[in-house]
Amino acid sequence: MDLILKYFPELTSQQIKHFEQLMLILPQLNERVNVISRKDIAYLEERHILHSLSIAKLLRFDSNARVLDVGTGGGFPGIPLALMFPEASFTLVDSIRKKISLVSEIVEELNLKNVTPVNQRMEQLNLKADFVVSRAVTAFPKLHLWTQKLIEPGSGQSMPNGLISLKGGDLNKELMPFKQQVEVFPLSSWYEESFFSTKMIVYLKK
Repeated sequence: MDLILKYFPELTSQQIKHFEQLMLILPQLNERVNVISRKDIAYLEERHILHSLSIAKLLRFDSNARVLDVGTGGGFPGIPLALMFPEASFTLVDSIRKKISLVSEIVEELNLKNVTPVNQRMEQLNLKADFVVSRAVTAFPKLHLWTQKLIEPGSGQSMPNGLISLKGGDLNKELMPFKQQVEVFPLSSWYEESFFSTKMIVYLKK
């Protein structure tokens, strides 16, 4: 919990308990399902939980926010964000059943009332959200194509509704079709660990 508390010292005792539970049960569940590589699971706090929580450095989801996490995998970024914003509603979607089964077990173990796991392909979804979030799912143009119909325009939150994607590496070619429409936020603005030096948030307003 040291890294999480380093950057989010305002966590309540209940939130701390939930994050501690998540770091305890996810490696156990992953032994069976293997949605996170066994090499990477050792860096769960930094590379998965804290990485996901970088979105909370960018904006605060209000109590009426509807957030859709597409291609959630092992529950990232959706589960950490749901713990950070317990009053917002999160729908976590993945097309692979074993991944959603793991997410469902986490939701049950942590007794999360604000998370709904869904086993479906993102391009087939018929849902509406204020924000779509994702982490390393697919190239940004394809992600935008598949999710733009899911996001309702609005500005009731700390930022206008839109698409928020955790990305890494050289994005010049990937983001070229969007020119000045997207905003890019380097995670090194908030985190000092070297893992985050090439990581960023890409935000596209609806």
